[in-house]
Amino acid sequence: MTGAEQATKRRQVDVPALVEGVRAGQRAAISRAITLVESSRRDHRLAARELLAELTPYAGGAVRVGISGVPGVGKSTTIEALGSNLTAAGKKVGVLAVDPSSVRTGGSVLGDKTRMARLSVDPNAYIRPSPSEGTLGGVARATAQAMTILEAAGYDVILVETVGVGQSEVTVAGMVDTFLFLTIARTGDQLQGIKKGILEIADVIGVNKADEGEQEIAAKSAARELSGALRLVRGMAGAPKVITYSGLHNRGLDEVWAEIEAHREKLGDEGLAKKRADQQLDFTWALVRDELEQRLRHSSHVAAIREEVSQAVKAGDINAPEAADRILAAYDLDSVVED
Repeated sequence: MTGAEQATKRRQVDVPALVEGVRAGQRAAISRAITLVESSRRDHRLAARELLAELTPYAGGAVRVGISGVPGVGKSTTIEALGSNLTAAGKKVGVLAVDPSSVRTGGSVLGDKTRMARLSVDPNAYIRPSPSEGTLGGVARATAQAMTILEAAGYDVILVETVGVGQSEVTVAGMVDTFLFLTIARTGDQLQGIKKGILEIADVIGVNKADEGEQEIAAKSAARELSGALRLVRGMAGAPKVITYSGLHNRGLDEVWAEIEAHREKLGDEGLAKKRADQQLDFTWALVRDELEQRLRHSSHVAAIREEVSQAVKAGDINAPEAADRILAAYDLDSVVED
């Protein structure tokens, strides 16, 4: 056996051992498993499928909550306080991040982990930043599969945080049971910075920094204005409840959590099962798109014409549709060669 073959053998993943470690709740095994599902290496992706097939029967029992918010809302403070309340009540809590900004710039979400200093050392909590490269679809795939790993490891609550803004919120809403949107009181237009789309997907809304005095008054005023806006957007029956709270002083978060539980109860067992089934179907197609993108990236025929096509587009010699056709035609050659 050559040195290269020996190195490859050493790198092979022992999936049964990893399954055993995850099921035992071993943090090192959980971290290795999540790293595996984040990997874009072909052999790792195959091992990840085997791992998830073994773990999926033990998953599905956690409360899945997506959390997003306007800039400066105090998301990390909120998550730390909420997570600490839950672990104090005997729950095991996992925190996962979906960060599209890291996809574009490599921006670190580890800062959020350091800001949650107390929760990060809690033995009943596990915090994991998103991958630092790849597509948003890839990050979402890894996050959804990380949820399966944490659930199989016995975590009772999974908090999925959107670090960025925009499409990531819709992506996260499509993988959780309840979507919690956080905002703060603002001077002037209280709805500034909140897109209509967010109001349409939010299941619970929290107005943070209702600390004391004028801040509490402003937060309650913002909550009333938001409630009115939600009734216009979603109707009286469909409008989610807006709750004021203070993440800094850990006041009102019990009510926020009670509303999350009330939302799940309103869904009922049948409604929750249908929601998750629909999410699995959407996730199936997301996986197909992600896999196709990976295959495009690794296609030798696409690689052979990539630079030529890129230069032709930049020079204006061909338009985007024609360039896309050439790339797809090159990709189709992979299937011809395989046949």
